[in-house]
Amino acid sequence: MATSTSGSRPALPPLTKGPHSSRLGLISIVACLGGLLFGYDTGVINGALPSLTEEMGLTPISEGWVTASLVFAAAIGAVTCGRISDAIGRRTIIIILALLFFVGSVVVVVTPNVEILILGRILLGLGVGGASAVVPVYLAELAPYEIRGSITGRNELAIVSGQLAAFVINAIIGNVFGHIDGVWRIMFAICALPAIGLFFGMLRMPESPRWLLEKGRRDDALRVLKTVRPADRAEAEVAEIEAIAAAEKGRAIGLKAIFGNKWLVRILLIGVGLGIAQQLTGINSVMYYGNQILTESGFTQNAALIANIAPGVIAVVGGIVALYMMDRVDRRKTIIIGFTLTTISHLLIGLSSMAIPEGSPIRPWVILILVVFFVGSMQTFLNIAVWVYIAEVFPLHMRGVGTGVSIFALWMMNGFLSLYFPSMVAGMGITGTFFLFAGVGVLALIFVVTQLPETRGHTLEALEEGITTGEIFTLSKRDQALHQARRQNKQ
Repeated sequence: MATSTSGSRPALPPLTKGPHSSRLGLISIVACLGGLLFGYDTGVINGALPSLTEEMGLTPISEGWVTASLVFAAAIGAVTCGRISDAIGRRTIIIILALLFFVGSVVVVVTPNVEILILGRILLGLGVGGASAVVPVYLAELAPYEIRGSITGRNELAIVSGQLAAFVINAIIGNVFGHIDGVWRIMFAICALPAIGLFFGMLRMPESPRWLLEKGRRDDALRVLKTVRPADRAEAEVAEIEAIAAAEKGRAIGLKAIFGNKWLVRILLIGVGLGIAQQLTGINSVMYYGNQILTESGFTQNAALIANIAPGVIAVVGGIVALYMMDRVDRRKTIIIGFTLTTISHLLIGLSSMAIPEGSPIRPWVILILVVFFVGSMQTFLNIAVWVYIAEVFPLHMRGVGTGVSIFALWMMNGFLSLYFPSMVAGMGITGTFFLFAGVGVLALIFVVTQLPETRGHTLEALEEGITTGEIFTLSKRDQALHQARRQNKQ
């Protein structure tokens, strides 16, 4: 009998094409509207902020609060919605998130003052954070393992596509209706459209079969799987999921148990550090305040709205390339290249803004090109790679805790940068701000080179053993490969 890669269970029947393939594709499109909303709601502030600031008289600090309120709320949404989805279901929580997106959009559009505006942004942030935690899990639990990476990776592509859509729509609305008071309200109103699509779309989508099995609803789980798999494959997967669930039962541990093993503490700190380091590149500051950066560099307001589309385009292109590389290039190598390129980008932006005098016609174009290079480097080598790494590096019995804490730290650092970035630019200018990012980038690069173990090419079982015993930190990559080969031969 054929065996699986672990050598301990019979192989699943092959995944064949059929109507189930189209059904899975439709489910991923509908669920990824959550990622699209994530991207649009985080990107729309980029073009809306200038007219919003003018109408409401915002200061750099209040600009930061309007932007960062969404991000801090996202940290809370990411931590809480995952646990809530364990209780009420992935599909159910995504439907609730769609309502949050819609209500938050309405509150922002009709707001009479800054306080209500921030309330609306908090509602949107809870939706964004919840979507970041639940949508990938929903997709992963529905996708067959052979194409799980490409299915779950679509959500990250949807996020940058949503940001690009925000930049394009902002440019069109800003240039066509820029003379109208409250034009920023029109930009935010667009958020409601995909929220409506997500709500009604998810009403017709199935629940996660893994969640259904955990709740003892075997017949419902099998019925769902038969819509996205061949019938024999569905039967085999249900049996395998039940076996895995039985093996996992009672193994989930909390922070107290993690702190009893120095290697688990180390991998938790690595996950947290990687999430923080990704945000300290300043990528989301550029995606939120890119319009302000380009205006500061010398573009007019309308020209900056149009030029700001370029980073959005390169973000989508970089995301597509990153998906292609995920199973072809080592994670460490990808992440090291990413931090190297982003740090070089920061230095070049700082040097250019210092060397080219204000008023020079080439100054804004040079800075735009370097910002595009930075965003392309980030999206190609860091964004998707970091999210994949955090999802796979933790042992199974601490994966929920590890990913939750790491994503919470990521969102919190995102929030602090969003809050203080306008003040940084106002106080230090583009030059000082990007030199600061460059200095932090060097520290992040040292952290990655010295601390990150490789995860690509290892089974999850081998990763779990290597991390729990510390071998993944102490053995060379060659020794790890030999050790894993010996384990497989014994099996």
